[in-house]
Amino acid sequence: MLFVALFRPTEGTPMERVARRVQYQHPEGVRTIAEYWLQTDDPHVVAIFEADSIAPIMAMTAEWGDMFDITVVPAITAEEGIELAKQMMGG
Repeated sequence: MLFVALFRPTEGTPMERVARRVQYQHPEGVRTIAEYWLQTDDPHVVAIFEADSIAPIMAMTAEWGDMFDITVVPAITAEEGIELAKQMMGG
């Protein structure tokens, strides 16, 4: 399943967060699609990833919860959304 995670800083300096990211490896079961570090705090990081279960998502948010307020939401691609809309409309 596809997820989007929004990270808003709560602790640490930008350099501390970047230094941790350089060393960090996503948990097994998380496949990164894209990751963007923005020049704003709301959000500061946008990550798009796939995961087969909630376990690696919980591990990721636990690992970063001391530096960020993290919101993770399920997502679908535009193409998937259009197909779903067509099915819902009966066509």
